[in-house]
Amino acid sequence: MDKIRILWADDEIDLLKPQLIFLEKKGYDVITVSNGYDALEEFEENNDIDIVFLDESMPGITGLETLAKIKDINPHLPVVMITKNEEENVMEEAIGSQISDYLIKPVNPHQILLTIKKIVDNKRLVREKTSSDYQQEFRQIFTEINSGLDYEEWADIYKKIIAWEIKIDESNSVEMADILSMQKSEANSEFSKFIVRNYLDWVQTGNGPVMSNNLLRSKVFPQVNDEVPTILLLLDNLRYDQWKVIEPTISDFFRIEEEDFFYSILPTSTQYSRNAIFAGLMPLEIQKRHREWWKNDNDEGGKNLHEHDLFDAQISRTFRKAVRSDYIKVTNVNHAKQLQDNVLNYLNNDLTAIVYNFIDMLSHARTEMEVLKELAGDEKAYRSLTKSWFMNSPLWEALKRVSEREVRLVVTTDHGTIRVNQPSKVVGDRETTTNLRYKVGRNLQYERRDVLEVRKPEDAVLPRPNVSSTFIFAKEDKFFLYPNNYNYYNNYYKNTFQHGGISLEEIICPVVTLRSKG
Repeated sequence: MDKIRILWADDEIDLLKPQLIFLEKKGYDVITVSNGYDALEEFEENNDIDIVFLDESMPGITGLETLAKIKDINPHLPVVMITKNEEENVMEEAIGSQISDYLIKPVNPHQILLTIKKIVDNKRLVREKTSSDYQQEFRQIFTEINSGLDYEEWADIYKKIIAWEIKIDESNSVEMADILSMQKSEANSEFSKFIVRNYLDWVQTGNGPVMSNNLLRSKVFPQVNDEVPTILLLLDNLRYDQWKVIEPTISDFFRIEEEDFFYSILPTSTQYSRNAIFAGLMPLEIQKRHREWWKNDNDEGGKNLHEHDLFDAQISRTFRKAVRSDYIKVTNVNHAKQLQDNVLNYLNNDLTAIVYNFIDMLSHARTEMEVLKELAGDEKAYRSLTKSWFMNSPLWEALKRVSEREVRLVVTTDHGTIRVNQPSKVVGDRETTTNLRYKVGRNLQYERRDVLEVRKPEDAVLPRPNVSSTFIFAKEDKFFLYPNNYNYYNNYYKNTFQHGGISLEEIICPVVTLRSKG
């Protein structure tokens, strides 16, 4: 490993020989100068400087002036300000100029060493500590995955895996990321078996986790009262890991009261799961009770055009008193701007539902656009893109506005999405649906080991489009392909984010209750 090279500028550099000798013995290469002009000249001649120590008060140009010129050349170079001056305005100006640390004279060698370790070696130390900690927990997670977990324990395992994914993202440990990816695949394999064993019983008896059809009754309606307005924010396609990367931003303005989960129904797609959320009913029940508002996959027209109607109907069934409510759907930039402009008006309601479609559009656009495939090539990049969008979105501006009032915010989704990698062949007729993670059709031929098959849709409380319709749901990271042009579509869809099937990412969804700090 190359030596760390330090540039140290101080007009009393001769008095710092003990510190310099100490650092050289520790293996650091130190270049010394006695003023800001020489520091800039040395800095421009040596493009391999790793860290700069600057005395604040030097003859000629001050440390702060030198700092500004260094930052103009390399904004990301770590700079430590050293000074006798403890005046608050000097500290504030230095910190505002993005120094990495601030030390008061006299400084002892160990202070200097600690600063260097903290700044230069920080990433390496974090990476090594993260890798060490994950290696210790790897065996425990492996044991738990294979120990017959219930639905709450599976949610805990999934959250634990996501926590490690994000930690390993930050540490940039490629080796650990590869190991964790394999462990996540193993978890999805066992989780798929768990869903196959239990899902039909859950939806038939109701003896299971909170699911799409009872999400509002369980997690949202109990919050609604006359004193504090409630906003339900449903971010279509929001995975738990995407929630965790926007959580710190939201937490600056909202206090988290509860972070919980629910299980999306199958198919884990907007048409089924989101209609079930707003109706408070399973899809077959929606078809029976509100036939005019339900469309099957191959019916013409939009499949989610009556969420507002279903929402109102569920509110009427649930509450004995009148509830002032509204439903807002954001699917384009104009809608987003209207939300930002009008959001304070919604606080006159008891309950406002906001459906925001950006993340769903992002996943679909990523499939179609090569540039987005490069920008969001894997989970880490997908999370980063989600965070960047959120922090610069009209939605976040709207949320900051309402945070100044007393308000309860419930953030959730309808389903997640998984990056698919393994093709699975399916043969069907022209009426078979096109979704890559589930199919419904007649006389389907498929690899049985790759799917959960539901030959009687009513067993999964799903409508039966045709007398002989069968539903199949892809397990793990499989995606369905027809034999025609198999290689072309395999290359086209492999490594894209899809939903509709069975995986931790699609089924286990966040539901988070927050309260404004304002």
